[in-house]
Amino acid sequence: MIKSFLIAVICLLILAAAGTGLWAWQGLESLESSRPLSESMLFEVPAGTPFSRVTREMEARELLSDSFWLRLHGRLNPADTAIKAGEYEFLPGMSPLEMLAQMNEGRTKSWSIQFIEGSKFSDVRATLALHPKLKTVTTDWRDERIMAELGAEGAHPEGRFFPDTYLFQSSDTDLEILQRAFDRLNTVLAEEWERKQEGLPYETPYDALIMASIIERETGAAFERKQVAGVFVRRLDKGMRLQTDPTVIYGMGDSYQGRITRRDLNTTTPYNTYRISGLPPTPIALAGREAIHAALNPADGDSLYFVAKGDGTHKFSRTLQEHQKAVRAYQLKRRSDYRSSPAPVVPVEEAETE
Repeated sequence: MIKSFLIAVICLLILAAAGTGLWAWQGLESLESSRPLSESMLFEVPAGTPFSRVTREMEARELLSDSFWLRLHGRLNPADTAIKAGEYEFLPGMSPLEMLAQMNEGRTKSWSIQFIEGSKFSDVRATLALHPKLKTVTTDWRDERIMAELGAEGAHPEGRFFPDTYLFQSSDTDLEILQRAFDRLNTVLAEEWERKQEGLPYETPYDALIMASIIERETGAAFERKQVAGVFVRRLDKGMRLQTDPTVIYGMGDSYQGRITRRDLNTTTPYNTYRISGLPPTPIALAGREAIHAALNPADGDSLYFVAKGDGTHKFSRTLQEHQKAVRAYQLKRRSDYRSSPAPVVPVEEAETE
């Protein structure tokens, strides 16, 4: 009787253990099954958040059916609980363990922000202020304070930042991105200065940056940059004024309303290159590497003038007489589809179907 009872108890214990083991196995196995996400989900882990709180938040967001199993997994695998703070993007088809691995490795969600060639520092600041995922600390700062924080106290901010696309995490600030763009510009300028032609009319890399900003504003056609640079360098060498409209526009500031009058050309400002000799005191826009390279490696030739043709390119002339003829042809009789920048490139497939 006692023997039968003991056997029965043992069998019950074995069954209970087997059931518990199966239950635990199924629970842990569920961590490897993908969650039914219909679209990507952002999940933020604040700094210092305990692992247990993260698992409960995942359950609340329906990323887990039961947070108990992920906590049990953490006890069995302590290294997996060392998750890193940040914002994560979980995609459809991911399992809880894949989400955990992403947080464990710190593969946070990256956002992007772009600074455009030819834009001004005020445009850069507006772009930073409007990005919904970027922490802004410089919104109320004056330009002078920003430059001081970047280690360039007293420097004019225009043209000091490299136009590019910058990736960042939600914990980054606008000042950190400005620092990266500032450092990148200095690096690119130094690299291009090392590869410059000899005999150029620049005393410092900053002079070349000023020239590059003018080139950037003068033409959107990449193949023309060195030609434009060549004209400006030859004019400087001959003691001629640059007489370039983008500098006039920059000097007009907010008073510019889309056109330049004769009065504007005759008004002296530090940037009116119809009235001043040499380069303006600062860049007038953000210059990309290609414009910087062109400023430091201008094309050979004898042209001293150019005028916009209305298709985004320019007519280059050797003499004033040739230039005046080109002005009459392209400016006084403007084409109906006149444009200051090149037409957008249409993919071959699209062009063939139209």
